Amino acid sequence: MQSFSELEKWVDEVKNLCQPDSIHFVTGDKAEEKSFFEELVRDQKAIQLNPLLRPNSYAFFSDPSDVARVEKRTFIASNKKEDAGPTNNWIEPQKLKKIMTKLYKGSMKGRTMYVIPYVMGPIDAPISKIGIEITDSLYVVVNMIKMTRTGTQVLDKIKNETPFYIGLHSIGAPKKNGVIDSMWPCAKMQKKYIAHFPDEKLIWSYGSGYGGNALLGKKCLALRIASKIAYDEGWMAEHMLILKLTNPDLESKYILGAFPSACGKTNLSMLIPTIPGWKVETIGDDIAWIWMKEDGKLYAINPEKGFFGVAKGTSYRSNPNAMKAIEKNTIFTNVALTDDLDVWWEGIDKEKPKHLKDWQLHNYDISCTYPAAHPNSRFTVEATESPVLANEWEDPNGVLISAILIGGRRPSTIPLVHEALSWKHGVFMGSMMGSEITAATISDQIGMVRRDPFAMLPFIGYHVGDYLQHWIDMGQKANQEFLPKIYYVNWFRKNDDGQFMWPGFGENSRVLKWIFERVDQKASAKLTPIGYVPDRDSIDLSNLDVSEKDIEALTEIDVNLWFDEVKSIRAYYKTIGNKCPIDLVNELNQLEFRLKNYVQ
Repeated sequence: MQSFSELEKWVDEVKNLCQPDSIHFVTGDKAEEKSFFEELVRDQKAIQLNPLLRPNSYAFFSDPSDVARVEKRTFIASNKKEDAGPTNNWIEPQKLKKIMTKLYKGSMKGRTMYVIPYVMGPIDAPISKIGIEITDSLYVVVNMIKMTRTGTQVLDKIKNETPFYIGLHSIGAPKKNGVIDSMWPCAKMQKKYIAHFPDEKLIWSYGSGYGGNALLGKKCLALRIASKIAYDEGWMAEHMLILKLTNPDLESKYILGAFPSACGKTNLSMLIPTIPGWKVETIGDDIAWIWMKEDGKLYAINPEKGFFGVAKGTSYRSNPNAMKAIEKNTIFTNVALTDDLDVWWEGIDKEKPKHLKDWQLHNYDISCTYPAAHPNSRFTVEATESPVLANEWEDPNGVLISAILIGGRRPSTIPLVHEALSWKHGVFMGSMMGSEITAATISDQIGMVRRDPFAMLPFIGYHVGDYLQHWIDMGQKANQEFLPKIYYVNWFRKNDDGQFMWPGFGENSRVLKWIFERVDQKASAKLTPIGYVPDRDSIDLSNLDVSEKDIEALTEIDVNLWFDEVKSIRAYYKTIGNKCPIDLVNELNQLEFRLKNYVQ
């Protein structure tokens, strides 16, 4: 849409369809936000935490059917089925609209319809995008205020005829007279739909109030729809962190990292190095928009304004900067509550209290064997709460990218780190990324390995083959001298006893240091069939409590396991079909050839 009058017409159409009791345009000011939280507490939709322990913070508890992304109910409704590709669920657009229009009819009765104007990215960045989300969930509103730049300034842009993208969301639970509303109203699973119409750049979501299903600026616009916009316009929307790495000489580089959800993106983006003199600062922990300037170099911005992080496992040991960021002004979802109204989850530093309220607000004591916090429990907090937020985090000009990390949870095969032989080889590495499925998505296959190209499997808004070709094309258009180097990292290798060989967390700075020095051509590496692996003395291992045996195993190439990997990748490429880029097939063939001729 282009004009304010078009927006007013659309809002009126949604009002007539969904039949809310009232309409509220979100202004984004602090007084309004405060009043929203007061209303949520008054209506028993939220619990205010102890202001002495956790100032201005609130806890929400969802319906057990509504705890994560629902990929089986997420659709890419392109006009042609082949444009959605093999990785997406497809329904013919008009058929899906007919189904959802029937569901939307009267869905907001008894509720307020909120109109949220928001922008993804610094408001004046050249690739920032304006969105409008209509929702009947005040939980969604307060989360969108923390996660996006929201309110009147965005409406002013629309009044000046800046184009915008629309998204409609309803929890699908009209209020009935005389019936007490539940704490987390939502629709049953079979009636949940998270629908994207990429040819119209349109988002419809129904039935779920949780996370990326309902905060339409996040996965829906910033990744699924933006990935298609980026493909059409010649840039990239990626599921990546952005960090700033500074060495003891105060030289800085900017690094992207693609990891599936719950694989440590937030931890890495806020890492505290264990090696003296090095510093990591955060620009973003989840999404990067990347574009090429006239100089042929790649730059990135973080389109979000906040962090929607996994709470479980977050602690002062694993991520002290995240813990400091959530000390106040934070929304918690599906954590456990202590008797003094503070938060608790498995993996937090505090011992488990003798008594808690679990994430379903049931009484929980130390005899219980099930988790008190949901494995996908979350915190939502504005980026400005982070103690390590880089000054450049909302620079509209973006930051110059020096390196791109990819990785996931792999207990074997993949070494601690290896460097791509070329940009095309790096795209090949990104295409064959595999990771154990985590609790960030509802699935009966948690723990199994699935291929997840550039950690974008649930988020590519068009054909995966076209997406991978787009990566190759971006490299061909770029200034070759300044193309970022691509690295595959794996913090999750295990030994024969099933124990992690690499300590991770702050010790990952040793790998970042090696990458920094590789970019500057100052660190040595050994050429192997899969890429460049660190020489034994090129990674700083000083004062590291890891055995020589594990260090050796972390950088070894097991040819037999890699032949199995080749077979698995070849089978995966067949699922992509005739749009699988020939360059990637050639890279796979070359890898197989190198493995056959490898002498260790």
